[in-house]
Amino acid sequence: MMQPRMLSKEEEGVGGNEENEVRREDQEKINRFSRLHQRQSTLEDQLKAKQKDKEDLEEVSMELELADEDDLVPYKIGDSFFQLPLSDAQSMLSTSTEQIDADVSKLEESLDELREELQQLKVALYARFGRSINLET
Repeated sequence: MMQPRMLSKEEEGVGGNEENEVRREDQEKINRFSRLHQRQSTLEDQLKAKQKDKEDLEEVSMELELADEDDLVPYKIGDSFFQLPLSDAQSMLSTSTEQIDADVSKLEESLDELREELQQLKVALYARFGRSINLET
């Protein structure tokens, strides 16, 4: 088992030199990184919820394929359930699925852009501060 050890001043990258002083633009980058990281967590949670909704809709769609054409099926709109003909329920379900697919695509695109910016900030901040800053997410 490895024994933890303290980093020397040289390894830490903090001496008394001005190069490692936190400048205003550095602090702005750190703050931007923090806000983006928080936004990334929020978007990932939203994406998981949308993907769960999509799975649920696909499961309901498969269940409706087994229903009889003449039956009325309960369809939830808002907080209420309405009895709809099977074809109408399937049509509305299809529309909901398409909307969720569009939402998922938008969220994934936003996440990709956000991750790219986070990576650029990481590169800039690690280049400036080396090991003296921890930006691992």
